[in-house]
Amino acid sequence: MLSFNTDGDFKDNYKFLIGSILPRPIAVVSTLNEDGSNNLAPFSFFTAISASPMIIAFSPLIRIATGKIKDTPRNILRQKEFVINFVSESIINQVNECSQELPYGEDEFKASGLTAIDSELIGPRRIKESLIHFECKFRDHLNYGNSAGAGQLLTGEVVKIHVAEEIYDQGRIITNKFQPVGRGAGNDWIKCTDLIQLDRKMKAQIQK
Repeated sequence: MLSFNTDGDFKDNYKFLIGSILPRPIAVVSTLNEDGSNNLAPFSFFTAISASPMIIAFSPLIRIATGKIKDTPRNILRQKEFVINFVSESIINQVNECSQELPYGEDEFKASGLTAIDSELIGPRRIKESLIHFECKFRDHLNYGNSAGAGQLLTGEVVKIHVAEEIYDQGRIITNKFQPVGRGAGNDWIKCTDLIQLDRKMKAQIQK
């Protein structure tokens, strides 16, 4: 087995992270710019934190190209609201278009061909073509540095959930109908098409 130190070039660390933590779910985060225009960007450093209250977290890195904070955290820290839109196979090409580094204020909904629809409790808009939306209120911010590649952790409390009827059945989201997609290393995207079933060993569990 090979061993590596982590105090070298941050790009090496990044490659280990994206090549090891697989597959990574994708949060397509929608926010509002200062002028009220839409901002939309995908992040694959994303996870659940708490069920009660319902908290999610994602980690936008400082821009490698410019060394500056990305538009999404800039908007969230100002407005305190955002939407998490989830990715299915049907929209992966449009989501990939959202990863462009457009000038601040340019609408990624229009650039990607995705449709913006109003949220119910917050200002940022949702992706119509996404099958699951979480409307979120900002909760916490941790900053791990200000140099290129440094991360920050943003958490949000989910205040409203939207789920497409066709993927929902008796309290559960049906994975085969949802067709979620994750990120891999480099240009890799990962489909969740091969599922296996194993009985969990917990005495009590919510999902069976």
